[in-house]
Amino acid sequence: MKKLYYSMGEVSKLTGLEPHVLRNWEKTYTELSPKKNSAGNRVYKEQELALIFKIKELLHDKKYSSEGVQEILREGEIKDAPPLSAEARKDLNEIKVFLNDLLERL
Repeated sequence: MKKLYYSMGEVSKLTGLEPHVLRNWEKTYTELSPKKNSAGNRVYKEQELALIFKIKELLHDKKYSSEGVQEILREGEIKDAPPLSAEARKDLNEIKVFLNDLLERL
């Protein structure tokens, strides 16, 4: 069953990003605006999770500046990309961690 909302802790674990980074990105990238539940905690939808992964890819892997990412978001290039499921992203992240650990041991 597909999950409708993710907590900040779940998003942090899935993406490998600290909660303070996620909160900062909300200020930097207006397209990222998770709602808050009745307890006042942030809850992220699947498309917001996909957006976080794309921003992370642009910043960390492709080495875009924050301004460059903002421009891409304004142009709408990210919104049209089909997102991977959270489960697939989690699996890929676990594989990446495993491979990095293996590389360090060699």
